[in-house]
Amino acid sequence: METLGFLIDGFGVALAPHNLMFALLGAFLGTLIGALPGLGPANGVAILIPLAFSLGLPPETALIMLTSVYAGAMYGGRISSILLNIPGDEPAMMTCLDGYPMAQKGKAAEALAVSAVASFIGSLVATVGLILLAPMLAKFALTFGPAEYFALFLLAFATLGGITGKNPVKTIVAACIGLMIATVGIDNTGVQRFTFGVLELYEGVDFIIAIVGLFAISELLFFIEARASGGAPRMAVNKLSLSLADIKAVIPSSLRGGALGFIAGVLPGAGASLGSFIGYTLEKRIVGKKGNFGEGDPRGVAGPEAGNNGASSGALVPMLTLGVPGSGTTAVLLALLISLNITPGPLMFTQNADIVWGVIAALLIGNFLLLLLNIPLVGIFVKLLSVPPMYLLPVVTMVAFVGIYSISNTTFDLYFMVAFGAAGYVLRKLEIPLVPVILGLLLGPEMEKNLRHALDIANGDWTILWNSGLAISLWALAGIGLVLPYVVGPLLRRRMRGDAP
Repeated sequence: METLGFLIDGFGVALAPHNLMFALLGAFLGTLIGALPGLGPANGVAILIPLAFSLGLPPETALIMLTSVYAGAMYGGRISSILLNIPGDEPAMMTCLDGYPMAQKGKAAEALAVSAVASFIGSLVATVGLILLAPMLAKFALTFGPAEYFALFLLAFATLGGITGKNPVKTIVAACIGLMIATVGIDNTGVQRFTFGVLELYEGVDFIIAIVGLFAISELLFFIEARASGGAPRMAVNKLSLSLADIKAVIPSSLRGGALGFIAGVLPGAGASLGSFIGYTLEKRIVGKKGNFGEGDPRGVAGPEAGNNGASSGALVPMLTLGVPGSGTTAVLLALLISLNITPGPLMFTQNADIVWGVIAALLIGNFLLLLLNIPLVGIFVKLLSVPPMYLLPVVTMVAFVGIYSISNTTFDLYFMVAFGAAGYVLRKLEIPLVPVILGLLLGPEMEKNLRHALDIANGDWTILWNSGLAISLWALAGIGLVLPYVVGPLLRRRMRGDAP
């Protein structure tokens, strides 16, 4: 009953006219961003963070808008997958397997509608799971001491590569780079570290500047290098002729995919890619020879779409309750919370209950908004695929520069953002992932603070770090998470390639 009361209060926040307007705007922009191949939800949220700051939005409104962008981008990723056979991001790869064959058979509108319905059901299932699980996990997290939190942060880094990661070693290198950047500034004992006498570095590196530079500016540099000036070819979208029976046929697949995706999202390091893969694989196993998977079976669209959207909501559970992001995009949202002086974790459910439950309620409302947007406005979203980057990228760059400048009104931050963009470009060229860098930068200070606190309590005795059953369990999970990508990862990637056309 207590949870229901908080949820009702959350609806009061989410249904405020200005919050509802920004939720709709975020859902619309997120779907547009998701439809563009290669951008993905993490880039989309990072690009639009400066917009939230430049508009001077209150914390709950900014978080509602960017969470809606996140959900919308997960919806939008299937548009280019179905129409062009080009995944909008990695989780949308499995949607290509049956979505594109449906489009080739003249059923593009049906495929898009099925994916929208499945995304809605998957997100709804996961949001209900978030409502039920998050308060319980938050109460459990109150039992954590500094040693347990240090082990938890270690677990986050150990599982960062995920079992679908391409190169776990490069993931660890990226996390170490982020942790090194996190040491810049004045520590909690008053000692300057790596500031080189630059006054602007005394308070450390701003998360938002690093995120916008690494994601948005590096993306601009890649487009400049490729000299991309033309749009992608478009496939005609037929008139929608989806019946109620067609929708009923994919509901079981959507429910199963949503539940599996939610579990994958809650697990650190697993994420939407795994949710999409197991959603598709399970449907293929259940239906068996009765289906025509790989040739345009609607259930082959519904399963992975429900899976990746379920995972996106599931990834919010560890972020809100433990302060540990469950995906790359939630790492970016974590940076937003910290920049707004909101501390994610179990205390957030008491100190900032209006924000937490407002966001959860906004997710429920956003699911309905996205369903209403995605079916009638498919034609508009498809047209975006033909917008040449030479027109689109200047707008993105302008938003990034104006937003960053509006935060501090100093040109130093603009130069710093460009420097991070160049660094992000180099790291991507070396195939070193950017999300671990951001996570190291975000979690580094808290990880160091908890380590210092634990050692102060124990008078420098390091055994306190594994002196409780909970800490030992977290260390064991971290060890498993570190080894698992080398064992399971290659097998899973071979299976994914085997299912790909």
